[in-house]
Formats: sequence, C-alpha cells, structure tokens
Amino acid sequence: MIARGGQGSAASLVLVGLACQEVGASFAVMLFPQTGPLGIVMLRLLFSAVLLLLIARPRLRGHHAAAWRSVVGFGVVLASMNGLFYLALERLPLGVTVTIEVLGPLTLSILTSAGLARWLWAGLALAGVVALGAGGWDRLDALGVVFALGAAVSWALYILASARVGREFPRLDGLALAMTVGAVIALPFGVWQAGSALLRIDLLAVGAAVALLSSTIPYALELIALRRLPASAFAILMSLGPATASIAGFLLLGQHLSWLELVGIGLVIAASIGAVRAATRRAAGARHPGLDAAAALGEPLG
Repeated sequence: MIARGGQGSAASLVLVGLACQEVGASFAVMLFPQTGPLGIVMLRLLFSAVLLLLIARPRLRGHHAAAWRSVVGFGVVLASMNGLFYLALERLPLGVTVTIEVLGPLTLSILTSAGLARWLWAGLALAGVVALGAGGWDRLDALGVVFALGAAVSWALYILASARVGREFPRLDGLALAMTVGAVIALPFGVWQAGSALLRIDLLAVGAAVALLSSTIPYALELIALRRLPASAFAILMSLGPATASIAGFLLLGQHLSWLELVGIGLVIAASIGAVRAATRRAAGARHPGLDAAAALGEPLG
C-alpha cells in the first residue's frame, strides 16, 4: 500500500506539471507577435524532439513496417494537435482553449464507458460548453473555436496513437521518434511564418523554455507521479487542466473570464472527473485506454 504522504507528494508533482504546462503556453502566446503560432509550434516540437532523442537514444533497427507506420501517424497527430492548439490560442483565451481541447479525451472516456452515467457526464460537458458560449459568444472567435475543436479531436487521436506506439516501442523510443516526425512536418510551416525571427538567439531561448515547460518537465514529473498514484487519481488531477490554464491566462496574460465562462469551465472539469471515475469502475482496476490518455496529457496539451 502507498502511504498517504507519498500520494500527496505525487499529487503535488502533477499539479506542478500542470502549472509548468500553462506557464509554457503563456510564454508561447507572448512570442506570437514575433514568431506566429506555427513558428512557436515548430520550436516546441524541434527542441522537444532533440531532448527526447538525447534522453531515449532510440534504436532504429529491428522494427517492422507497421511499427514505423504507427510512429509516422503518431508524429502527424502530434504536429496537428500542437498546431491547432496554438492557432486557437492566437484567437481565444488560454482557459477557454484548454477547456474546449479537453472535450477530446472527455468524449473518448464517455464513449468507452457504459450505462446511463455516461449520458450524465456528456450532458454536463454540453452544459459547460453552452455556459462558455453564453458567457461570451461575442468574444469567442469562430475560427478559434474550430481550431480548438480540431485540437480536441487530435488529442483523442493522440491517446489512441500513443497507446499503439507504446506497445510497439520500448520506453520513450516511440515518442522520441514520433516527436521527430512531428518536428519535420512543422518545420516548413514554422520557417514560413517566423522567417528571420528564428535567427534571434533570445527567441530561440524562449522557444527552448516553452519546450521544457510544456513538455519535458511535466512529462518527467508525471512519470514519477504515476509510480505512486493510481491511474484513476492521476487522470482526475489532469482534469484540472482548464482551471490551471484559466489561472495562468489571468495572471500572466491578463485574460479575464466572465462568471458564466468560469461556470462552464467548472462543469467541463466535473464531467471529466465523472467520466474518468466511471471508466475506472468499468475497467475494474485494469488499465483503460481512456486513462492512458491522462498520462499523455502532459505532452500535448498546453
């Protein structure tokens, strides 16, 4: 049995990882005027790929063609998820963007649950989205919402692709290779949008910081936490992402939300927690695909 103190410290690591993600996303928004959203996507994926390749040192031989197709597909999903997320961030507040994006894994959890409870969580999530809109449809950019919904779909695909690659490659090998594919895909778009800004050392340094805060540090903290926390508890903690994003947006970017938007974010968080708990009960202690997504939330998302 894991001591309560150990679980408490592990929960703290998850929350620190969430805070790092949203601080990284806030730094990315600050770079948009110089690099554009696609420029910062390229920098994040590029630096993340370099770090993961150095850490994992993946073996290139001995993998069948299907495994490589899985890696390429995973890399495409990584590039699209990050690209759509940052394109949405250019047009929407951080808290709203993350809340919409969370609908992807939430929907996956609901679809893999059974019984009437899943319709309760689906209805609660829908009420949250309606509250977000009622709190400020006039302030929500339609194209930004489309980008955020695309990121949500990509996040759900990320969950499935991550599980597949994790079965075919040891340790971090698959993620490192897929991140490299994603960086290669993002490279021409980033160069096209950022242009000569990529020659500035200060912008490159902040781009590296975004990669560390948004990917490397949260992923390391979550790996440590997962050794001490049940998957269900970890997933529930990760459901707090929209709340931490809203706080970071307010403190670092001066993004104010109406009370209805805050209610909407709260409803989506409640639906996420409920869906995770329902999926956990159905899995009867077994590792569930919808919960494996939570372990991946540190990478994508924010």
